[in-house]
Amino acid sequence: QVQLVESGGGLVQAGASLRLSCAASGLTFSRYAMAWFRQAPGKEREFVAGTRWMTYYADSVKGRFTISRDNTENTVSLQMNSLKPEDTAVYYCAAKPGSTTKDRYDYNYWGQGTQVTVSS
Repeated sequence: QVQLVESGGGLVQAGASLRLSCAASGLTFSRYAMAWFRQAPGKEREFVAGTRWMTYYADSVKGRFTISRDNTENTVSLQMNSLKPEDTAVYYCAAKPGSTTKDRYDYNYWGQGTQVTVSS
C-alpha cells in the first residue's frame, strides 16, 4: 500500500521561507517521479515542481522554490523561499511511475495535503 505523508506547512509572512517534506512508503521510490502540486480555494490543482532524473518548475515558482529528493530515505522536499501571498494553497505530494510530467491526471498516488498560508 502506497502512502505519501506531507509535513512542514504553516502560516508565514510574505518573504519568509518554508520547507515541505513528503515521506513515501510502499513503492520502489527511485522508479517514481515525485512532484508537488498546489490548490488554492476556487482554483484548479496546479503543478509546482517535479523530479526524477531532472527537475521541473512552474514559471511562477522558478528561482524561489527548490525540489529535492533522497532515494535512500524515500523523501522529497520542497524548499520555498521568498514566499508570496499568492503561494497560499494546500500543497500535495504526488507520485507516478516513470518520468516527470506536469499533468495532475498522470499521477497515481497523492498525499493528504498540507496547508501553506502566506500573509501580506
